[in-house]
Amino acid sequence: MITRQDALDYHEKNRPGKIEVISTKPCRTQKDLSLAYTPGVAEPCREIHKDPAAAYRYTSKGNLVAVITDGSAVLGLGNIGPLAGKPVMEGKGILFKRFADIDVFDLELNVSNPDEFISIVKSMEPTFGGINLEDIKAPECFYIEEELKKRMNIPVFHDDQHGTAIISGAALINAARLQDKALDELKVVFSGAGAAAVSCAYLYVRLGVKMENIMLVDSKGVVYKGRTDGMNKYKEPFAVDTPKRTLSQALEGADLFAGLSTAGLVSPAMVESMASRPIIFAMANPDPEIGYDAARAVRSDLVMATGRSDFPNQVNNVLGFPFIFRGALDVRASTINEEMKVAATRALADIAIRPDVPEMVLDAYGVDSLKFGPEYIIPKPLDPRVLVEESVAVAKAAIDTGVAQARAFCLNDYRNRLEKLARNIAEG
Repeated sequence: MITRQDALDYHEKNRPGKIEVISTKPCRTQKDLSLAYTPGVAEPCREIHKDPAAAYRYTSKGNLVAVITDGSAVLGLGNIGPLAGKPVMEGKGILFKRFADIDVFDLELNVSNPDEFISIVKSMEPTFGGINLEDIKAPECFYIEEELKKRMNIPVFHDDQHGTAIISGAALINAARLQDKALDELKVVFSGAGAAAVSCAYLYVRLGVKMENIMLVDSKGVVYKGRTDGMNKYKEPFAVDTPKRTLSQALEGADLFAGLSTAGLVSPAMVESMASRPIIFAMANPDPEIGYDAARAVRSDLVMATGRSDFPNQVNNVLGFPFIFRGALDVRASTINEEMKVAATRALADIAIRPDVPEMVLDAYGVDSLKFGPEYIIPKPLDPRVLVEESVAVAKAAIDTGVAQARAFCLNDYRNRLEKLARNIAEG
């Protein structure tokens, strides 16, 4: 168990922060200097001026992602501001690099007006190959992402929305398989109606859940038809015609609980009231809506996931964003569309049902085996197959839907490149 001082020392000692910028080319001799800067640098400038796509050949743009926040919804800390959110953005940069060899600049914008935020980010399009929005509060985050996707020709992805949706969506596919439940028959209850919950709900619908079988419950209760208090245009499509008004009432007979809210909201009695063979995703962090042991104590027939690493089936966003961006960047996708998100979801679900879990993964997690079942429905982040399978799936979906801009892209060659990259990453 880490202490507060452990965390502070980690960030402060040796060199403050967690990231640095290093050169990828030699810069030791007079010739090196002449190539790196004047006069040599003029040649790639001329090529890019003639053909903007040449920037992907002569600069780092194609492997560079901006992790951008306004600090308005940082982890479970709330609106602590952009400067206080910087350690999180640096941490996100480490994960991009560690899991997918993607470079990151973190950008903390001291702006509170969504339109100003959008204008600033749009202006940086020449620098980056992709934009990862992070820790922006709802409902502004919906508007910001929507507008940036319209205005930019590079991938824009709000991980707090879609990352959780994709990982939990993979868990849903496999949990429903284990529980012998059809997705189109599931009665689903969400605790929370913010960015992650709404995105999860829409992705679950794309996977097969029926819209009319979804019930959102926010801090004011069930989102029902005719409710006016605390409503917005993002919640409104999920308003249902029901007499139920509380989370406890909503959970009676429900097949799936998806928690994206606050610790301790769900009691053992609520879990008992759910349908047979229930699925519980208690994803509030750091403490779930109901603890794993408390839920298991009253329902031995459940399949459960949380956001914690010390219990089975951690819904961890690091299973998504590095590999989604890897695939999107490598085909020079102009966007990350719904088909790419679904492809990532299905790729993750498929990995978990395969028997060939690498030995290095077992060693990393200190277990003798990992087999598809109630305690293993999504792969582990350190599994090298995730980089290969998810990135290939995303790249293929981008090609199939016409948003890939790379010419003559061979998926077989790409798979081979990713397998080599996965080995290199695994070997450190």
